[in-house]
Amino acid sequence: MTDDHTHTHVLDFFTPRAADWDSRFPDDGPAYAAAAGLLGLRPGDAVLDAGCGTGRALPALRAAVGREGTVLGADLTPAMLEAAVRAGRGASGTLVRADVARLPLRDGSLDAVFGAGLISHLARPEADLAELARVVRPGGVLALFHPIGRAALAARQGRTITDDDLRAEPRLREMLAGAGWRLESYTDEDDRFLALAVKQS
Repeated sequence: MTDDHTHTHVLDFFTPRAADWDSRFPDDGPAYAAAAGLLGLRPGDAVLDAGCGTGRALPALRAAVGREGTVLGADLTPAMLEAAVRAGRGASGTLVRADVARLPLRDGSLDAVFGAGLISHLARPEADLAELARVVRPGGVLALFHPIGRAALAARQGRTITDDDLRAEPRLREMLAGAGWRLESYTDEDDRFLALAVKQS
């Protein structure tokens, strides 16, 4: 699958859903805030919300890094970024239209990356996770999050979960390791999926 084809797919999927995304999932806010709180961010840190969508995590990330910190929200879909602005979340971070496969950031410029619902939309998961590793300093953190677990998400989508799912722990651990990350913790419960990884030096 080419990047152009994947971009078209991502845009086709998210553009019509952007306007009512938050209203479709109104109870997810606290889960985003809790997950963001597990990144270990300190005042003054720099963090990227990769595939930020409507920016639900941005207020919690801003609270963690303080006024002197840097919060970036990157998304490929203009309609999602516009929805984030309408929701007032542009005040919590700088919103950028960007592809996570080619981020306009210097090597090692971030302390952490937050990615909600991100992994299933990556064109080349290991290469894209390596790009996220490129922009994070050694020892920095990656959080891959979803407000519901694998089984609950599969049920919602009318499919069964399998061992070759990108978010299955052995597959994810191997993929992260190949991209320069070490999986530190893995939680897959009905009401939360959260994988925390640390950038290898």
